[in-house]
Amino acid sequence: MDAFLASTVAVAIAEIGDKTQLLSLFLVARYTTRLPIILGILVATILNHALSAWLGAWVASLIPEAWLPWILAVSFVAIALWLLIPDKDDSDDSKFLGMGAFMATTIMFFLAEIGDKTQVATVVLAARFTETFWVVVGTTVGMLLANIPVIMAGRWLMERLPLATARIGASVLFVALAIVTVWATYVNS
Repeated sequence: MDAFLASTVAVAIAEIGDKTQLLSLFLVARYTTRLPIILGILVATILNHALSAWLGAWVASLIPEAWLPWILAVSFVAIALWLLIPDKDDSDDSKFLGMGAFMATTIMFFLAEIGDKTQVATVVLAARFTETFWVVVGTTVGMLLANIPVIMAGRWLMERLPLATARIGASVLFVALAIVTVWATYVNS
């Protein structure tokens, strides 16, 4: 349950103001139906984060056990610093938009997540927790928790969210994950 909760909270907070959340706003402005956009985000996130979590678990299995907590702690701090940098909306007209709301969302979201903060966070979380399945479920739920309100309330919500505060809160959360990782190493040794 720790893997699920940590993954859900980390991604839900990290996603606020992220480029994929801006992509959600763009897609809602482009298409009138919201359900295909939500389903596209769900499919893209499951595929992307499952691959990311598998990669994280695989990398964790290759790293000597004594090094892993330190590498994870540094990774969490790196993500914390990265979260302080605002994303830009780069979802201008795309060749995928003619495919319909579901396909366009699925493809554009999957591609936008490649190398994104939440994808990197998924890799690191899967390396941190042995329950890879729950990391994928948690990061997917976190992605939906952050994007469904944007899809439903659109621009009104984005204009009222304090994005700088959300980025700082997400950054603090990842620093806390780094501290907990190092602390758990000392307690268990």
